[in-house]
Amino acid sequence: MGEAQPVSLSHRVPDLGALELLLAIARLGSLGRAARARGISQPAASSRLRAMERQLGVALVERSPRGSRLTDAGVLVTDWARRVVEAAEALDAGAQALRGRRDSRLRVAASMTIAEYLLPGWLISLRAELPGTAVSLLAGNSSAVAERLAQGEADLGFVEGLQVPAGLDGAVIGHDRLVVVAAPSHRWARRRTELTAAELAATPLILRERGSGTRQVLDAALAEHGGLAEPLLELASTTAVKAAVVSEAAPSVLSELAVGEELSARRLVEIPVRGLRLGRDLRAVWPSGQRPVGPARHLLGLTRATS
Repeated sequence: MGEAQPVSLSHRVPDLGALELLLAIARLGSLGRAARARGISQPAASSRLRAMERQLGVALVERSPRGSRLTDAGVLVTDWARRVVEAAEALDAGAQALRGRRDSRLRVAASMTIAEYLLPGWLISLRAELPGTAVSLLAGNSSAVAERLAQGEADLGFVEGLQVPAGLDGAVIGHDRLVVVAAPSHRWARRRTELTAAELAATPLILRERGSGTRQVLDAALAEHGGLAEPLLELASTTAVKAAVVSEAAPSVLSELAVGEELSARRLVEIPVRGLRLGRDLRAVWPSGQRPVGPARHLLGLTRATS
């Protein structure tokens, strides 16, 4: 015959609420006063006391017209209960301290477009609601964001692209569109017909580096049109790409979010492309199986509220 399995401790030991009720009875000398002190009705207190006595297998309290008195067993159990409750209070205080330390900082990693054009507004809102939280921002391409999260160097990440990076979970928080842009003096700006996807693919462009969400979407969209030609320049920031395009070096493909001001001021012009879809999702991401908590969860809520 196999050995009998031990009964779980949680089935043998009263819960904290019952122990706190017993301590209140010992302190106040009355079940009714103890019930009021614990914020429950007297019948509920009586029921909890009886259940605790059945669980322990001993009588704990003798009731009389003069009040409630602990039995000899009740005195012993009350002494033990006091230690359990004090230990639970210490655990709660320690957990609060850990939460306070966690909630005092937020490490965000974001791809360049989101970091430059969306995060500032979200962080201003977060600051207004959680003024005691210190926020650090690590900006890089989508691959770098995934790496930061995987190494535990960020609490929440934001990426653009076609899918959630491996090892991460995520949620779509918005949408973006890539647009072909050129300087007003470029020959494409004077075209009367739309550019074709094949023409775009065959032209050396000024592009973001490999690993960026922008590059990933563009590579995938032009794969069936012969793939991207060797770039004229590869630059690690959207600002640098825009500056190069404005200087008439070559056209580029950038986020609509990033070029809105330049298009409005006519420093850049959008070049229509026939039959090419360049939409993409914007995502919040975090390590698989680890839902955002504390300020990270709060920031995630703000992004969804404004998307």
